[in-house]
Amino acid sequence: IQPSVQEALMEGRPVVALESTIITHGMAYPQNLSMAREVEGIVTTNGAVPATVGILRGRIHVGLTDEELEFLASSKNVVKVSRRDLPFVLSQGLSGGTTVSGTMIAAHKAGIPVFVTGGIGGVHRGGENTLDVSADLTELGRTPVAVVSAGVKSILDIGRTLEYLETQGVCVAAFGESREFPAFFSCQSGFQAPYHVRDEEEAAELIASALGLGLSSGVLIAVPCPQERAASGQVIEEAIQQALSEARSKGITGKELTPFMLQKLNELTDGKSLDSNLALIQNNARVGTCIAVALSKLQKPRRKANLPGREDTTTPQPVVIGGINVDFIAKAQNPLIVGGGQTNAGRVRRTFGGVGRNLADCLSRLGQTPLFLSAVGKDEHSESILHYCHHMDMSAVLQLEGKSTATYCAVVTSAGELSVGLGDMDIHNQITEQYVSQFKENLCQAPLVCIDGNVPLSTIQYVCQLAREHQLAVCYEPTDENKASKPFFSDSWKALTYISPNLQELRAINQTLGNPLPAGTEYSE
Repeated sequence: IQPSVQEALMEGRPVVALESTIITHGMAYPQNLSMAREVEGIVTTNGAVPATVGILRGRIHVGLTDEELEFLASSKNVVKVSRRDLPFVLSQGLSGGTTVSGTMIAAHKAGIPVFVTGGIGGVHRGGENTLDVSADLTELGRTPVAVVSAGVKSILDIGRTLEYLETQGVCVAAFGESREFPAFFSCQSGFQAPYHVRDEEEAAELIASALGLGLSSGVLIAVPCPQERAASGQVIEEAIQQALSEARSKGITGKELTPFMLQKLNELTDGKSLDSNLALIQNNARVGTCIAVALSKLQKPRRKANLPGREDTTTPQPVVIGGINVDFIAKAQNPLIVGGGQTNAGRVRRTFGGVGRNLADCLSRLGQTPLFLSAVGKDEHSESILHYCHHMDMSAVLQLEGKSTATYCAVVTSAGELSVGLGDMDIHNQITEQYVSQFKENLCQAPLVCIDGNVPLSTIQYVCQLAREHQLAVCYEPTDENKASKPFFSDSWKALTYISPNLQELRAINQTLGNPLPAGTEYSE
């Protein structure tokens, strides 16, 4: 993620994602480069940070430098990258322009909720026979990003595209006073959008509502091309029919069809389609940026509410997710621990621990009383724990029949060094995503979420996803060297606000990320 984009995201300022297939496959050089620069300029002028997404030498870039833009604009052998292409393109170290689908994936992973494009893909004409349906549509059904476009490209079957979007559960709204769904180059398609939003504030409210519901599907805001630069619907339709006929005769299908059609339309309309294309992209960038700014203003009160240390008496509870242990600490009396089955003199004491429990205990004693999500068995240990933790909110802790409360036994030398540790902690696997998701409302309102490395990987990823979608402050306690790396196996860790590793845990995390070990951080027993 480019530093200027990362900084804006960290500070809660509006960011607008932009695709790069329009640069690599939509227009010829150098017009594509000047268009890309102009669109980024419109985003900046209207109060947001542009984040053009592209693939450079096998790495996804969110935000491009001017040199990187020029590289993509002038390169000949770059790939058109959708969801299906990402694994191959990255593994081969290739470069490419991201489609609507590819850009949505990157934007969502980076935490950018608004993405501006020209027009999305859809069901191709004759798609009922060829099954040629753009991955943009299925992406809108599975990725929670708001896409601002001039509807779908008019070379497609608009009616079937709208039907397919409905099947995918995508909320579609026309922008402006009319519900008329735009047809890319022209304002009228003859089809109605299910809904319409009158201005950027209404659009932002719609997007905020969709994100707040956690539906995991996107929103499509369809913005008509400016009337004064829109092409005649009849002229465009005649050109489309001619271009389609030529494509069929040449056997052009799949991902090559759209670039061919757009190029042919430009020729057949004496540049009128390209002029409309440029106008709608510029207009979409302006409208989309205004929506992103309005959405950022809506989300600001929530972000403020998520900062720890508020003095408001109506503060929602922090949430702690993690383990509860009964610890048995055996400390030897003599300097040498004798093996071979002999009994060594020492002191044995029982304490109540578990990283999550310790964090919840500390917060409770500081007057913050978090909601604590954990699991214990229904056994003699659980009764003792609940009695000891009477000052904490234990109401949500699972008590499971037939399971053992987690126990840990440590044998410590007289000098206080750990000699051997044994743990029975299988019950921590019951702190599942399904269990934690029952408290989604608490999590989304929490000023602070703490999670420890004892909980399953899928639960950590779920919490990180929520954190990204709702700008939550998350503290991760790695717990031990073998568990520390859980959030770092994917990009989940980018949603973390705080982390508190010791040196061993930090080395493990560093290794998981594939980074070299810095000099001077070697660890010795």
